[in-house]
Formats: sequence, C-alpha cells, structure tokens
Amino acid sequence: MNKTVAIDPPCAIRTTCPYCGVGCGVLATPDGANGMTIKGDPDHPANFGRLCSKGSALGETTSLDDRLLHPQVNGERASWDSALDLVAKKFRETIALHGPDSVAFYVSGQLLSEDYYVANKLMKGFIGSANIDTNSRLCMASTVAGHKRAFGTDTVPGLYADLEQADLIVLTGSNLAWCHPVLYQRIVAAKKARPQMQVVNIDPRRTATCDIADLHLALAPGSDVALFNRLLAEIQQQGALDAAFVADHVDGFEAALDAASSCDSSITGLSEAQIQQFCNMWISTGKVVTVFSQGVNQSNAGTDKVNAITNCHLATGRIGKPGMGPFSVTGQPNAMGGREVGGLANMLACHLDLENAEHRSAVKTFWEAPQMPEEAGLKAVDMFRAVGAGKIKALWVICTNPAVSMPDADAVRDAIAGCDFVVVSDLTADTDTAKLAHVILPATGWGEKDGTVTNSERCISRQRAVLPPPGEARHDWDILADVGRRMGFHAAFDYQSPAEIFREYAALSGIAGQLGRDFDISGLVEMSDDEFDNMIPLYWPVNAARAGGRFFGDGRFFTPSGRARMLPIHFRTALTQPTPEYPFRLNTGRVRDHWHTMTRTAKSPRLSQHLAEPFVELHPAEAEALGLKPADLARVTSPQGSALLRVLITDRIGRGQAFAPMHWTAQYASAGRVDALVAAITDPVSGQPASKSAVVQIEKYDAAWYGFAISTRAPDPRSPYWASARAPRGWRIELAGTETPEDWEAYARALLGTPDAQALSVQDPAKGAARIALVEDGALTGALFIARAPVPVSRSHLVHLIGGAPQDALAGRPAANRPDPGATICACFDVGVNTILTAITEQHLLSVDAIGEALNAGTNCGSCRPELAALLASTQVPAAAE
Repeated sequence: MNKTVAIDPPCAIRTTCPYCGVGCGVLATPDGANGMTIKGDPDHPANFGRLCSKGSALGETTSLDDRLLHPQVNGERASWDSALDLVAKKFRETIALHGPDSVAFYVSGQLLSEDYYVANKLMKGFIGSANIDTNSRLCMASTVAGHKRAFGTDTVPGLYADLEQADLIVLTGSNLAWCHPVLYQRIVAAKKARPQMQVVNIDPRRTATCDIADLHLALAPGSDVALFNRLLAEIQQQGALDAAFVADHVDGFEAALDAASSCDSSITGLSEAQIQQFCNMWISTGKVVTVFSQGVNQSNAGTDKVNAITNCHLATGRIGKPGMGPFSVTGQPNAMGGREVGGLANMLACHLDLENAEHRSAVKTFWEAPQMPEEAGLKAVDMFRAVGAGKIKALWVICTNPAVSMPDADAVRDAIAGCDFVVVSDLTADTDTAKLAHVILPATGWGEKDGTVTNSERCISRQRAVLPPPGEARHDWDILADVGRRMGFHAAFDYQSPAEIFREYAALSGIAGQLGRDFDISGLVEMSDDEFDNMIPLYWPVNAARAGGRFFGDGRFFTPSGRARMLPIHFRTALTQPTPEYPFRLNTGRVRDHWHTMTRTAKSPRLSQHLAEPFVELHPAEAEALGLKPADLARVTSPQGSALLRVLITDRIGRGQAFAPMHWTAQYASAGRVDALVAAITDPVSGQPASKSAVVQIEKYDAAWYGFAISTRAPDPRSPYWASARAPRGWRIELAGTETPEDWEAYARALLGTPDAQALSVQDPAKGAARIALVEDGALTGALFIARAPVPVSRSHLVHLIGGAPQDALAGRPAANRPDPGATICACFDVGVNTILTAITEQHLLSVDAIGEALNAGTNCGSCRPELAALLASTQVPAAAE
C-alpha cells in the first residue's frame, strides 16, 4: 500500500490515461511549455507500457488555446465567489419553491472517483434527491443491471489476465481493435504465443477486430439474445452443463433453459452451419472469456443480452476462474469508479442499493445527512425529458456534453436551452452544452487533476497532476464541496484534499462490506497523504479478508440466497423497425483516433488525419441504388433529426444497414451531430439508450460545388456543409454548397480570415474550378480548392505546406521529386497509405511485421495493423492457374 515506485525517467510522473476503460498507465514528463512527452508505463498491469494512438498523443492535447480560465455568468467574466454564491442561491431557492427533485446533476465517467463521490453525497445526502446521473448511463448501465440480476451486485468477475489465459475469446458488440486497442494487442500477443487460441468476433460489421478472428459472425443487428439462447440450449443438449455447480450455486436454470429452447436462432440471419460451429467451439473449449461492450449494452434489450451471456457461463461454471468468464469492457476512463461511488440515479455509494432501507439508513448515518431519497432518481433520458417539460428547473452538467452525446440530441439541446438555470463545469466554454449555460465554471482536466480512477478489471489507479491548473481553474471536488458549504452543509463538505475524500470513501466501503456488498476497500482507510500520493495500482476488494483476485469461482454470490441467478430471456425486437420511408438501420459508434465529442482529441492534428470528417458507411449495392459515389455527401434523416455526412462505400457493412460515428459536434461540423438521429428509446431495466438501432433514410446531397481549404487561422465557414480539423500548423476544412459564390477570391479571404493577403489564383468558371493560394510575408497562410465534384487534391501534402513557402500549393499535389505520403494509416507515426504501398512494392515486404520494421507503422498501439494487412493483401498477385 505504501510502496514507493522508482520513476524512470527521473522527471516523469506516473498517471493514468483519460480515455477508455482499459485504464493504461502513463509516464508523463512536462516540457515547461504546458505540454508533455508521453510514454506508456511498463509497470502498470493494464498495459505494461503499451499505449494506443490517442494515449500516445496526450501531450498534444493540453494546449490552453480554447481553455476556460475564469468563471463566467451570462457570458461575462465573474469571480469565483460571485459565481458560486449564485449557484448555491439558485439551487437553494429552486429547492425551497419546488422541492429537491426540481434540481439535477448530470456528471461524467471522466470525473475522478473523488469528484464523483462528492457530487453523489451532495445530491443524495444533502439536497435529498436522487436526480444525479452520468454519461456512463449511455455506455454500461445495461451491464450494471445484468450483473445485479445475475450476481446480486455490479461485480466484474474476472481480470485482464484472463484474456491471455483463455483458449477461446468471444468478442461480441465490441470493435476492440479500435475502441480498446491495448486489450486487443494483448490478445494479439497471446494468440501469437499460443496459436491454438481461438477468437470469435460477433458483429454485424466486418471491423478491424476481425483481423484476428477465426470466425466472424455477421449477425443481424440486435439479435445477440437469439444466438446466446441457442448456445444455452446446445450446452444442455451436448451434455456440457456443470450440473454440480448449478445445483449448488445457481437458481433459475430450468426457466432459463425453457426460454432459450423456445427461441428461434434463425433470427440472427446466420446460417445453421455458422451457428453450430460457434456453439461447438464454445462448448468444446473449457477456458472461454466472452467480452462484450456497447453493441450489447446500447439496446432496448441490453440487460437481457448481458444475462443471456451470463446464463451460458453460469450453466457451465465457467466464471471467476483463470481464463473463464463474462467480461464487460467499459467505454470511459472511470465508468467503474462512477459505479462504485453511486454516480447513477438508482445506486448508492459502494454498491449499496438506494431502494434498500437498511442501506439507505447506513449511508445516511455515516454521512450524518439530513435526508435521503427513498426512490431512484431520473435516469439520463428521463432527466432531460423532465428538463424539457420544466419539471427540472436547475441543472448542473459536469465534464460532459449532452447536447451532442444524448439520443434525440436536438430535443436535449432545446431542453437545456429552455431550462431556468444551467451550470456547466468544463475545460472550455466552446462545447455545444456550455454555450447554453447561465454559469460556466472552469474545471481542471487530465494532466491537472489529482485522484483515482478504476478500470474495467477493478484496478484502482492514480491520476496525478503533471501541470498546474491554468488560470483560475479548480478541481471538480473542490467546486462541488464549496457549493455544498455555501448551501449550508459546511461540516460535511469541509474537504482539503482528494486523499481525505478517498479515506472517507474507503471507510464507507467497510460498512458496505459488513452489509454483504462486494465493494470493500476498508483496508485503505488509514492511508496517509504520502501513501495516497505514492499509491501503486491495486485491485479491489482490499480488506482484512482479501485483496484483489477474481469473484465467483468459489460459487459464492451476493444475492440474498448467496446463489447466482439465471434468468429466462426471450428475444425482443428493436422498438424501431425500418419502413419504406426509413429503410436503413443505423448503427452508431466510434472511430479509431477520436474520443467522445472530441474536446480533447480534436486538439491533436495527427488524430484527425485518419478520418477527418463525419461519415456514413454504406454497402456498395445500397450506394448504387441511391446514386451515391465514394466521397459524395448524403443527407441522413430520421424521425428525430438529420445529419449531412460524407459517404464511405464498403462491403464491410451489410445490406439495409448504415454506420456513422458519434464524435462530431457543432464546433467541428455543420451537421455532423449523429445522436440527433437516434430515438430516445431505452432498455426498460437499465435505462440505457438504444443508440444502435435508429432508422433512417439516406439521399444524395446535390451540391453545386465542393471545396477543400487549409489555413493558419481557424476558418469561418460559410457554407451548408463544412467539417474542420486541426492540421500540423493550422487547420483543414472540407466544404460544399448548393449556391455558387460570385467571387471565389472574396469567399476565400472571408473563409480564411486573410483580407489583406496576396492572392495567387487559377480559375476555370466553365468547369466550376478554382484554386486560390493566399500569401502573407512570403508564407502560405491559406489555400482554397473548388470543384463540381469532391476535390481531387492531396490533402496530406497540402496540410504540411501551411505556413511555408507557397510553391506547388496551387498544384494541389507534390512535385514529381516529392513523394505524396497519402492518407494517414498509422496515426502514431504519421505514415500514409502511399508510403506504405511504395515500401511494400519496392522493398518486397511480405508481412505486417515487415512493414513495421521498415516504417514503424503498426508497432505502437497496433490498431492500424488490420489496415496494413488489407493493403498488403491488395498488392499480392494471385498465382497463375496451372
């Protein structure tokens, strides 16, 4: 507990990555200019030194160019005292007039556990409402509900080490290669060391994760229950049931089997041979880990999907033992910590149940709280409906952007805009949500915060400050505690440090342990400030009885009976179904190099080079029927809203399906807010939105012109379609419009903010073409390229010309003696497609590893390795038939 670890290099600070739930350790060395160099921590048990492209680029995301440095009230700078007095006053007055349920907090899985704990304590224990929910509701609430139904608590049974010890890994609803790259690389390494290890990937799309799959099951969207019900029936039929484990430790087997046996597995759209192959692989392999993520959770039947998976593991006793078990991988850096501190509207801290009177009383007594809610508060979707209906009159949003990320995002945006009083704590005032707030409070971010996070395998790690807080920014726990004191709850919120909060939290967990809960870190209650500062990663539970390890291998569960529960699960279709008007099923998700709503990753130029604008994937046959060609623009419309997206045509997606990423906001695209298309339909048990089952229509956007521009200044777009991204020394922007400006040179100057620049211009009005370079003091400060079709220029070449000599700019391509690297494939080392193809041909490279040796591509996070393999395959000449 108090071990001090030597740090190498000497000035590096050990901290934890702020992106996905893998929870990678990072060595961060400040550079003295508000930046830092980043390396993976070789001693952290989550990543052993590996980092993905996003983690590797963390040092590029700490600039202060858009940071909120002072509190603002109604758009004007304010002091902390006046801003927090106003927040406390407005919340007190609202509660006095309308009751505690008229206020709400919406918080984030990017908060540290200490921040989360204080927010939960303030709302539930002292305001007296359970109206606190988190954006983690959008990614893992169905797992929480499924775990509680099966195990009695929200307990993750296994560890990452199980991925290396398993003989079969089943990935379902998880593009692990892009969304959790470090875990994917751990599996890749394990499979290379033990080629007999097998991997099954269950996903309607053929994703990068399929690169390591021995079997890809492209099942019909949303049909996971039918597949795992068939597996349960086969477990019984093939004699794979662990009868002793079930008899001694499991309830509900017969009912679960009856439901599974009545399910029609043809619903999956898979062939009988594929289904049987999967079942045979699973049943004949003792060590099986089933990894699941958003493709399972984000459904109106997400909780049932989780329980269909746990049913199979419980029936075979394959749980809580090395290389065995169901494993949820979370999407956010502290989604687990939020679950542990009770950040969800239906939970209390330390996995205690809000609606359990004994648990409520224990927490109320421990906190010396004046009141505690007796019923669950409003979950995220219902919370913003209540905001829109005027029932919630004061709202505090912390470190998240619901005007973009919530389903039916336009309605959520309008609800926030109409709320009587809105507070936002964030790093920037430029988010879609912050622009709607009455009070904006400058909070610290990653690199400045200090506290703990918990990853997907129950490992608690430290996030440590590498940089000082900029301007007047304050830590979230400090802001919340200050408001608590100003509301009259001084003694309960008189915190001086995150270590003090952590000790209180550990003490409460000891009470939870006495009440039979799984989360108990009471062994850390005496931790000193120095020990907290030097804390190494540790796995909970940590108490007098045990430290870390797996759960449930001994057959002991946290239900009242001590037995696990199998549930009868019946297949339920999505509540929205394609129609002639809306014929496509839209799947939403993530791209490799961006994170959530891009407030951090969009600061890194290299993270925008792989996929620089919002897009929609379509099958070639569907694109042809719609008259769409590669790089066209399409209007995607649902009953809730619309988006304007670039068309990506690929056979990786099935007929009748579409895929679009959820990252783009009004800050970076004119109409890229994909969650505006998603209906606010939720799982009835978990309240998690069904973000992967929207129905949409797609039609070609008939642009009169298309454009591409580069600039040293942030552009001021004046067109119906635009998408901007950072470039190495400035910006890049895609454009399109339906009305042609009369003067392209004037348009370029206004767009790029260069009214006095010298213009070099080549225009052909008959062809609708224009190329304009803008030069100031001999340097290229901007360029605009216009055509009647998507502009055919080398973007990777042009973005590197910004701020340099203007020669060759108008050509749009490098001169013959300067190679064009092409579109970026490897973001870690900025290696383009043309560079890779040239190396394959000229150096006769025959493997992905050989490409890595020649160019470094694929040797860091490895998430580009599937694309490297595809490029390699495209260059192979088939042997002539004999």
